[in-house]
Amino acid sequence: MHVHSLDNWQHNHDFSLKNNQGERRTWYVLVFTAVTMIAEIVAGSLFGSMALLADGWHMSTHVAAFMITLFAYHYARKHANSPAFALGTGKVNVLGGFASAIALAVVALVMMIESMHRMFAPQVIHFNEAILVACIGLAINVISVFLLKDDHHHHHHHEHHEHHEHHEHHEHHEHHEHRAQPSHSRDHNLQAAYMHVLADAMTSLLAIVALLAAKYFAWNWLDPVMGVVGAIIITRWSYGLLKQTAPILLDASIEPKYLQAVKAKIEQDADNRVVDLHVWKISSDHHAAILSLVTHYPQPIEHYQALLAEFDRLSHITIEVNQCLEAPCIPLNR
Repeated sequence: MHVHSLDNWQHNHDFSLKNNQGERRTWYVLVFTAVTMIAEIVAGSLFGSMALLADGWHMSTHVAAFMITLFAYHYARKHANSPAFALGTGKVNVLGGFASAIALAVVALVMMIESMHRMFAPQVIHFNEAILVACIGLAINVISVFLLKDDHHHHHHHEHHEHHEHHEHHEHHEHHEHRAQPSHSRDHNLQAAYMHVLADAMTSLLAIVALLAAKYFAWNWLDPVMGVVGAIIITRWSYGLLKQTAPILLDASIEPKYLQAVKAKIEQDADNRVVDLHVWKISSDHHAAILSLVTHYPQPIEHYQALLAEFDRLSHITIEVNQCLEAPCIPLNR
C-alpha cells in the first residue's frame, strides 16, 4: 500500500488558452453589433427600408459567430481540469474558430448568391438610405476591428508545460518537469471573431464605394460586382482559417522533419531504438507525444528527459522504455 503523496507524479492537463482581454473585448464587440443589428431591423421594418433590414439580418450572422467565440472561452475555462477530457480543453477554442470559419463561409456564399442574382435582375437602389446604412456599419466595424486587433495578433497565456513519463518493463520513477513556455500563442477562436468584423468592415467599405459610383456615375453594375469581390475575399479568409484549425481537430501529426529529429536524438544514445512515436497538437500551440523505445540498457528517467530537453514544442510526453533481454532484439541496420 502506498503511503506517500502522488503529487510529484501527477500533473495538470490544462492546456486551454487563457485570453481574458480578448474575451472581454469580444463581449464589447458583441454588444455593439447586437445593438446595431436590432436598431437596423426595427428601423427597416418601421420605415420600409430593405437596405436597413438586409444589413440588420446580415449582422445577425456575426452576432451568432461572436456568441460561438464567447461560449468556447467559457466552456474551455469551466472544464479545463475536468477528467472527462483526456488532455484538457485546449482544442475547444480551436473548435470555436473552426465553427466560426464555417459561418464566415456561409456569409460569403449568401453574398455571392445575392450579388449574382442582382447582376441578372437589377433592383432599384435607395442610395441615400443604403449609403447611410453602410456608413453606420463601417463605423461600428472599424471600432470592433481596433478592439480585437491587438489581441488577435499577440496575447499571453499561462498554461503549464509539463511532462508525464510512464515506463513499463523495468521502469523507473516518474518525474515532472516544467519547460519555458512561449510568451504568445495563437488564438483561433479570437482570430475567427476578428475575421468576422474585418469581413463586415470590408463589405461596408466596398458597398459605399459601389453605391457612390452608382449614384453619381450611374454605374449600377458596380454594386453586385463589389459583392462578388467581397464574397471571394471572405471565402479565402474562411478557407485559411479552416486549414489552420481542421488539422488540429483531426490530430494531424507534427511535420516529419520534427518527428525525425526527435527519433534521431533518442537513437543517437546507446543502443536505443524508437519503435513507436506519435506527436500531435492538443491545443493551438501545445503538442503531446507518445514515444516507445527498446534498449538493452535502460536508464533513469532523468536521462531521457535530458535527451528531449531541446524539443520545447512538446508539452506533454509519455515515454515507454522496454528492456531487451535477447540479442536479436535490436536490429543492426540502423
